[in-house]
Amino acid sequence: MPPKAANKSKEAAAEKPILGRFSSHLKIGIVGMPNVGKSTLFNTLTKLSIPAENYPFCTIEPNEARVYIPDERFKWLCQLYKPSSEVAAFLEIHDIAGLVKGAHEGQGLGNNFLSHIRAVDGIFHVLRAFDDPEITHVDDTVDPVRDLETISQELRLKDLEFMARRLEDLEKSMKRSNDKKLKIEHELSLKVKSWLEEKKDVRLGEWKAADIEILNTFQLLTAKPVVYLANVSERDYQRKKNKFLPKIHAWVQEHGGEIMIPFSCVLERNLADMPPDEAAKYCKENELQSALPKIIKTGFSAINLIYFFTAGPDEVKCWQIRRQTKAPQAAGTIHTDFERGFICAEVMKFEDLKELGSEAAVKAAGKYRQEGKMYVVQDGDIIYFKFNVTNGAKK
Repeated sequence: MPPKAANKSKEAAAEKPILGRFSSHLKIGIVGMPNVGKSTLFNTLTKLSIPAENYPFCTIEPNEARVYIPDERFKWLCQLYKPSSEVAAFLEIHDIAGLVKGAHEGQGLGNNFLSHIRAVDGIFHVLRAFDDPEITHVDDTVDPVRDLETISQELRLKDLEFMARRLEDLEKSMKRSNDKKLKIEHELSLKVKSWLEEKKDVRLGEWKAADIEILNTFQLLTAKPVVYLANVSERDYQRKKNKFLPKIHAWVQEHGGEIMIPFSCVLERNLADMPPDEAAKYCKENELQSALPKIIKTGFSAINLIYFFTAGPDEVKCWQIRRQTKAPQAAGTIHTDFERGFICAEVMKFEDLKELGSEAAVKAAGKYRQEGKMYVVQDGDIIYFKFNVTNGAKK
C-alpha cells in the first residue's frame, strides 16, 4: 500500500500546472538594453530560419523568425525512413526593441517594449559583457548587473501597475457580488502584489496549483521564464574567461538560478557569413563551437515546449506541444478529428527504436505500447494515433 501512495504523490506533482499559456504555439522574445547585441543575435538566427514556403498561410513579420530545433533524433529518423517529407520542430523568436529606465512609465519605447513582452511566452535576456569604445551604451559604462537590475525592476513595476488595476476592478465587482471566485482571486492578487513589492518575480514563487490557474489568466511579465545570454567578445568566448561573467552568474543564482549561456555575437555573425565548410574549419582551427544550437534548444525547453514524432516513409515530422499535454490533445495538433474521436495512442520510445533498429523489433521486445486518454506525452515519443469519428477506426 505505501508504494501506491508514493506513486500518487509523484503523479500529483507531475500534474502541477505550469505558469504560462497552455498552447503549442508559444514564442520567445529577445530582450535587453539598447546596443547589447539583440538585433545582431536575431539577424544571425534569421539566417537559420525555416523557409516560408514550408508553412502555408503563415506570414512572419521582419522582427519575427522561426528557427529549426537542432535534433540528432530527427536526423536519425529521417535516415531510417528516408521519407518524402521532413518537417523539423521550430522555435519562434521575436526581436523586441531595447528598454531604457522608466519604460513602465512610457520612457523610450517603453509601452511598445512591454506590450511586446506580454505577447511572448518567454524571454532571452541579452546582456552586454564586453567593452568597446566604438559601441555606445545607454548608461555610458558597461555594467551588465546594473542592466539586469534595470530590466527586472521595469518588468516588476509594470506587473505592479497591472495588479493595482486588477485589485481595483475586483474590489468594485465584490461590492456587487458575493461570488466566492472573486474573493479567491482578490486574496491571491493581494499576495502577488505583496510578492512583487518585495522585489521578487512571480515565476520564482511557490504557488499552489489553483493559484497558477488564476495567474495564467494575468500573463504577468515576471511570470515568464528567462534565459540569460551573456554577449562576450570572441577572444573571451574562445578562452572561456570574462571579467563580467562571475558577477552575472552570481546575480542570476541569487535571483532564481535560471540558465545563463555565454556567447559571442561577433563570432556567430562571422560564422553565419561563411560557407558551412569554411565555418567548420574555422571552428576546428580555433577550438570554437557555435552557441546557437544550445541557445535555440534551451529557449524551446524554457517555454515548456516538447515534441513527439510521427514517422514513416511518407513523412517524418515533429509535432510540438506544451509539456504535460495528454494524448488526445497531442493528437489534436495533427487534426481536430484525431482528438474528437481519440481511441488510443500507439507509442514507442525513440531510444527503444534506435537500440532495436525497427518497429517490428520494438514490438517483439514488448516495448510498443497502447496508451489511453490519460497518457501524458513525453518528449521524443514516436506515436501513431487511432481514432473513430464516423465510420470505423482509423490510423
